[in-house]
Formats: sequence, structure tokens, C-alpha cells
Amino acid sequence: MKYICLVYAEPGALSGLSAAEKTALDHDSLAYDRDLMARGHFLAASALQAIDTASTIRVRGGGVMVSDGPFAETKEVLCGFIFIEAADIEEAKQIAAGIPMARHGAIEVRPELDFG
Repeated sequence: MKYICLVYAEPGALSGLSAAEKTALDHDSLAYDRDLMARGHFLAASALQAIDTASTIRVRGGGVMVSDGPFAETKEVLCGFIFIEAADIEEAKQIAAGIPMARHGAIEVRPELDFG
């Protein structure tokens, strides 16, 4: 089954890290992706730019409304994702616990909705 691991953190959560710590986090994240690939779990992953680059689109009554920033006012914002393959939700949670960004934010694990 496929699961999305949504990576959330407070804006600026990584700004307190030293250059060496940021480099280590990047290295650990890429190494974890390679490990997931080797074990057959990795489908896709990507980090997102800061929330000040985001726009939210709503279509209501035939009109398009565009607002700056994320849809919801939250403390933590979406920073990226990893799309994985896992046998079940428990394995997906174990995989998500290994995501290095979990040390700096939160990982939401959600199964893919199969329209088939």
C-alpha cells in the first residue's frame, strides 16, 4: 500500500542550526531516501520552498480566488513529503519515524486513497 509522509515544521525551525548541522541534516535525509530505495519503500520525495512563496487557490461560484500563503493558520507548515510503499500502516509509521526531519518537526502519515 502507498502512504504519504507529510513533513511539517515551524517556519524558521532550522534557522537555529549551524551550517554543519544543516549539511548533516541534508546528508542524513538523502541517505535515508537511498536506504528506502534499497529496501523498496521509496516512491518519491521533495522539499518545498518557504511558505512566503505559496499561494492558495479556491474556486467558488465560478470565480477563482487567490491568496498568499498556506490555506490554514497553523504553527507548523508543510515543508515536504516522502511517498512510500509499505505493507501496512504500522510499517509506514516505522518508516516515518526514521525521517530525519522528524527530529525538527512532525511527520503526518496518511494512506493513499485508491480510486480503483
